[in-house]
Amino acid sequence: MPHTPYRPRFAKLVRQFTLPLLAALAPVLVGVPLMLWQAEREVVAQTQESFDYAMRKVESIFDYAEVATHRVRYLVGAPCKSAVFTLRQQSMATPFVRSLNLVSDGQIYCTSLQGTGRYPEHSQNYSAGRLRLMAGNQVTPERALIVFRLPTPGGSVLAGIDGQYVVNALQLTGNDLSLALQVGDYQLGADGSVSPVPWHPDDNVAERASNRYPFRLRATLAPGSLGRTLESYFLPILGLLVLCGALMFWLMLKRRSPTQELERALRDGEFVPYYQPIVDADTDRWDGAEVLVRWRHPGEGIIPPDQFIPLAESSGLIVPLTQALMHQVRRELAARLDELPHGFHIAFNLSAAHCCDWRLLDDCSDFLAGFPPGRINLVLELTEREPFRATPHTFRLFERLREMGILIALDDFGTGSAGLDYLRHFRVDTLKVDRSYVAMADEDVLSQHLFDNIVDLAQRLALAVIAEGVETPAQNAYLRAHGVRYLQGYLYARPTPLRDMLAHLKSPPSRAASESRGVCPDLS
Repeated sequence: MPHTPYRPRFAKLVRQFTLPLLAALAPVLVGVPLMLWQAEREVVAQTQESFDYAMRKVESIFDYAEVATHRVRYLVGAPCKSAVFTLRQQSMATPFVRSLNLVSDGQIYCTSLQGTGRYPEHSQNYSAGRLRLMAGNQVTPERALIVFRLPTPGGSVLAGIDGQYVVNALQLTGNDLSLALQVGDYQLGADGSVSPVPWHPDDNVAERASNRYPFRLRATLAPGSLGRTLESYFLPILGLLVLCGALMFWLMLKRRSPTQELERALRDGEFVPYYQPIVDADTDRWDGAEVLVRWRHPGEGIIPPDQFIPLAESSGLIVPLTQALMHQVRRELAARLDELPHGFHIAFNLSAAHCCDWRLLDDCSDFLAGFPPGRINLVLELTEREPFRATPHTFRLFERLREMGILIALDDFGTGSAGLDYLRHFRVDTLKVDRSYVAMADEDVLSQHLFDNIVDLAQRLALAVIAEGVETPAQNAYLRAHGVRYLQGYLYARPTPLRDMLAHLKSPPSRAASESRGVCPDLS
């Protein structure tokens, strides 16, 4: 048999497979650089979006501090005995501000927390003379503190801000991006830790300075974040290219922004209601339940509301989210109405946008239409996260709600000044005392005084009082002894789906409290 030379055979195979190989490699050779470019753009866009959102939140916190310090600057130099009441009143009425302090001749001589004192101000430690970041102080040595300083002709006014408020704003980013707040030579991380700012350059760190206050935000990309972005899209596309053979694809890549992810979750029905019962301490019965939203993410599992509600409010999705929640609660309760006590109260948290929208009347009417009259009592809770102005429009809206038999409650009362404005302008039925007062009511004298004043105010106005965040038997005993009739918290029940709440309601509240084990943070 004649021998066929090896080299001509090899050359024939090369000519035969060269074009198919080039056609198969072309999409990869063209697509990978495009994917890399697009992934870098997407990471930059995500970083800028996180910068924008966090910058607005942090600056708004300092805005409140600036307003508070301007309101009390006339007290600088005045005796502490005559000034301390105004300091405490202003610090209580201003969101995010933990304390107000007066400085004269370089000495802090009056504080809203401790009254008269004598401490050096150390004005040289303030960035641009206005902001100082501290790892802690004598009151909270292991908790970050930001001090806002307002210079005055006779000294200065200092406003203490709990670093946790800033940490909450820094945490609303993706898993591959970590934000930090830099003040001077120190930075506050998203984990709440304070550390010196590294001086060596880092290509993975982006920065943006505030135009209004002497701080900047630093964004750090996690190692391998660009690779993970590429991997999450490249492997499926590569498999599609193999199946399609020599076809060439022009790859365009776009990850969902946080707002788009919320829109998708709303369309797919991933927001579900959880119910936390409320106890009537006088009758030892379950009086009602607050509806709390949870995000049942297909990949991340159950996501608590503090991680998505602020974005829903700022993006305008909070109203359709609340509407979808009301529809779902109506369907669930109607199917198991015979398992609920007659006149059971169901409470929804209401955003500022919803309070100014006439569609709220239709939403409430549709909800109540699902039950026999008087079978379910609807309660709308007004929050202080986004205060709204009292106008003739809102007056008429709330009068219509009252005509429909809908009850109004003020949620998180005592954390800001909006609750007092609501009391002045609207007919309110219930005050819900913020969990921060309840947590300290049985051990902190100042919190006890503030709590007692809130209860006394409610009694004078003939309003019901609900204490939120009841977690220990000591808190429970204190609240009952001080005439608080309605209680809500982990001591009695956690927020759960409807089926679990209905099973819980079969036992009286006193038994549920005695069987409670441990204290878990309330995520409502």
